[in-house]
Amino acid sequence: MAQEAPKKEALYELAEVGEVFGPIEVLVDDYKVKSFAFTQDDYRSWHFDDSPFGGRIGHATILANDLLQLYHLRYEEYGASETAGLHTQEELWFHNPIFVGERATLRGEYVDKYERRGKGYVVMEAEARGEDGRLLVRHRGVEIMRIAAGSVVAGKSAKDVERRVSGEYRRDIAPVERARPGLEPGTPIVPLVKRANPEQMSVFSMISPFSKNIHTDLEAAEAAGLRLPIMQGQQQVCFIAELLTNFFGASWFTSGWEKVKFISPLYTYDSVTARGAVTGEVEEEEGTRLELEVWVENEAGEMTAVGWASALVDNRSG
Repeated sequence: MAQEAPKKEALYELAEVGEVFGPIEVLVDDYKVKSFAFTQDDYRSWHFDDSPFGGRIGHATILANDLLQLYHLRYEEYGASETAGLHTQEELWFHNPIFVGERATLRGEYVDKYERRGKGYVVMEAEARGEDGRLLVRHRGVEIMRIAAGSVVAGKSAKDVERRVSGEYRRDIAPVERARPGLEPGTPIVPLVKRANPEQMSVFSMISPFSKNIHTDLEAAEAAGLRLPIMQGQQQVCFIAELLTNFFGASWFTSGWEKVKFISPLYTYDSVTARGAVTGEVEEEEGTRLELEVWVENEAGEMTAVGWASALVDNRSG
């Protein structure tokens, strides 16, 4: 029987383009759904009863953190104040929902690495497939390896954001609940308001008695130059996905796309508001695709994550 290769120290120099992670299987059972629902405070009936897809389904992003964390199969954490990877950008494509009780197969690969302003970046592409082989979700994430987290997250980096997201929207138009063709650019969608609850953050970040990090532990956060633990960027991505599930309905699970960049820390106990505004629409063979700018604001109204999203208009009820 082949022996598993020892884990590597999480150094940029040791990361290899073409390095494969997995495949691994993840069971989306009742426990995983309930745990994820707790972390997001998202108890939509589709996840506990029936859905437009004919049966219980997992949240759209229920596998997003599993995909992001695939690198832990080969790399180890190495200190409370530092982390194996500091997430800077996340992109997700949604193709099909996963049904509760189904096993998903996850696989990832490092597809690029580069240095910029003295920091080493790695790019992972990954996917999750259902038991019948259907594609569920694709992930593309960018992380900084081997860097003290506080030196990166303590200040904004909005200058790196393409197609700058302003956070502006039409104040003379009431927020819209559901996607439909013909919405004017600048039309806001109904925002989603949450709180950065430390218990929920800890469960999302897969806390264990044997590990501490800047998302779950005050000592680790302070050692990294942070005043409090900060919310994992991927958890903000999941809030945006819930916002867009509310807006697009079932279509978000089969045609949704979001790309998010993290520009400022979101601290424990802050209120969290996910917002979006329509920027336009395009006609595709399958129908009308609405495009939006999306962002997350902290308690002071400052943007902590910014991005872009789109999905097909869906006339099914949500």
